Amino acid sequence: MDYRRLIEGYREQVTEYEPLEAANMEFDAVIDVREPMQRVDGSIDGSFAVPRSTLERDISEVVEDQDARILLYCVVGQSSILAAHTMQMLGYTRVSSLAGGFRQWRDEGLPWVVEDGLAPDERIRYDRQLRLDQIGSTGQQRLLSSRALIVGAGGLGSPAALYLAAAGVGTVGIVDDDRVDVTNLHRQIIHDTASVGRSKTQSAADRIGALNPGIKVQLHEMRLTEENATDLVAGYDVVIDASDNFPTRLALNDASIATAVPMVHASALRFEGTVAVFDPPRGPCYRCLFPVLPEDAMTCAEAGVLGAMTGVIGSTQAVEAIKLLVGAEPLSGILLTYDALGSRWSRYRFDKDPNCAACGRRESIADPAIG
Repeated sequence: MDYRRLIEGYREQVTEYEPLEAANMEFDAVIDVREPMQRVDGSIDGSFAVPRSTLERDISEVVEDQDARILLYCVVGQSSILAAHTMQMLGYTRVSSLAGGFRQWRDEGLPWVVEDGLAPDERIRYDRQLRLDQIGSTGQQRLLSSRALIVGAGGLGSPAALYLAAAGVGTVGIVDDDRVDVTNLHRQIIHDTASVGRSKTQSAADRIGALNPGIKVQLHEMRLTEENATDLVAGYDVVIDASDNFPTRLALNDASIATAVPMVHASALRFEGTVAVFDPPRGPCYRCLFPVLPEDAMTCAEAGVLGAMTGVIGSTQAVEAIKLLVGAEPLSGILLTYDALGSRWSRYRFDKDPNCAACGRRESIADPAIG
C-alpha cells in the first residue's frame, strides 16, 4: 500500500477539524508532531512539540490521560493523521487532526508564534534568506539588531543601502551633505527624478522606508571629516565606505581603527571597481593596502563611470557587510577587483603591515600629521 492510500485509509478512522473550527474549540492538549527543522516556520501558541518520530516514546510524558481531547497538527495535515492512528493504537480515545496542518492555519490568519523571537511578518519577509544555513533565524536576529553606517548616498551607497535595508539590518545610518542632481540618476538608484534638488539623506530615507518600513534610518546630513568620523562610526557595527575622495576614506580608516568597527571599502571609476574589507585589529587596514595615495586621481565627474557597474560593486559591499554582521568569513586581506569590460573578477591578497602609519602604532590615530 502506497503512502497516499495509507493516509486515506487512516483518515477514515480519525476526526479532522478545519482550522477555523478548531480555533473555536477547547482541547486538553494541542500537539505539534512536526520535526524540529519544520517548526522554524512557527507554531500554534500553547502547543506541545512531540515529533512523530518519537511520539510512541514521549507522548505519555505530555498527556497521561488517554481520554483527554487532543488535537494533532503537522505541516499540511498528513503526518498528523498517521500520528493520530499511532496514538489510537496506544489507547488514546479522543485524538483528532488539524485539516491542512499548520500551513492552512497560518494562511487563514489564525494566531501563531515563533520560538526564535522573530515576528510572523518578519519570518515571511525574510523567508528566502532564513533558509540559508549561514543566516537562519539566529543570523536574522543579528541583522535586525545591527546598525550599519553608509558614508555616501551615491552610486555605491545606493545599492548598498537598499540591500542592507531589504535584508533587515535594523538601523541604517546615512552620511551625506549633498543634494540630488539629475546627473546622479543614471547610477544612484536610491533617488529618482522627483528627488532632484532634495537632500540625498532624506531622499534615501524615503526610499528605504518605502522598501522596508521596519527599518530605522538615521540621517547625518553632514560631511564626514577627521574631526567627527570617530564619533559617527562608534555608534555602529559596520561602516560602508561609499565615499568618493581620499580624505574621507582616510578619516574613516582611522575611525575604524579607533573604534574596532569593520569597514567595507569600495571604489568605482569608468568600467572598473574594487572592494575590500578592513577589520582592524584582526586584519589589515586601508593604509596597509594603500600606504601611498595617488596625487592625480580622477573623479567620476572627470573620467566617467558606468552606472550599472556601481550597482555591482555597491551590492558586493552589502554582501560583505551582511557576512560581517552574521558572523560569516569576510573579505579581509583580499582586494577584489571587477573589470566590467572584460567581465573579469580578480583577487589580490595583502597582509597587515607592522609598520603601517595607522594601525601599526595606536598613537598614530591622534597624530594630526596623519591624513
